[in-house]
Amino acid sequence: MNIPEHLIAKAQKIKLLILDVDGVMTDNRLFYSDDGIEYKSFNTRDGHGMVLLQKSQVDIGIITGRKSQLVTNRMKDLKVKHVYQGVPDKLPTFLKLVETLNLELDEIAYIGDDILDLPILLRVGLGVTPADGDNEVKSRVHYISQYGGGQGCVREVCEMIMRSQGSWQQHMDFFLRDLS
Repeated sequence: MNIPEHLIAKAQKIKLLILDVDGVMTDNRLFYSDDGIEYKSFNTRDGHGMVLLQKSQVDIGIITGRKSQLVTNRMKDLKVKHVYQGVPDKLPTFLKLVETLNLELDEIAYIGDDILDLPILLRVGLGVTPADGDNEVKSRVHYISQYGGGQGCVREVCEMIMRSQGSWQQHMDFFLRDLS
């Protein structure tokens, strides 16, 4: 992974990564069965990146406008502690979380794909959107992922943060431990 120099300095400071869900952790599509049951698809590499990032001492949270038991279940699987659903105006929740965790804005990364994410994206130290994010968002963030929502965007950002902070190699060493 070749990380642009200006992003390394930003990513080195990150202590918290906050994610939107629809369009970031998913491909923005919603599926409903005939009996009204909602389905979403999550990328397992994104999830593994989140697990590794948390092992690297970077906290993760989500703030999403929709509310879904699927999201609750997935965040529980990934051991994400800060989960806020059904939040159409995300800024007040974000500001409260920042205050609760006693963080500076430049210590936070946020991945969002739509205009309702702009109030947060424009305040954080590292604002990212997926490759298929809204054009208004793309024109205002620090980085546009190479990958679309639900297609590896989250993993890319997790890896960028870990590589910038020097923790990526310890994970690689673990997975390659028996090959030396």
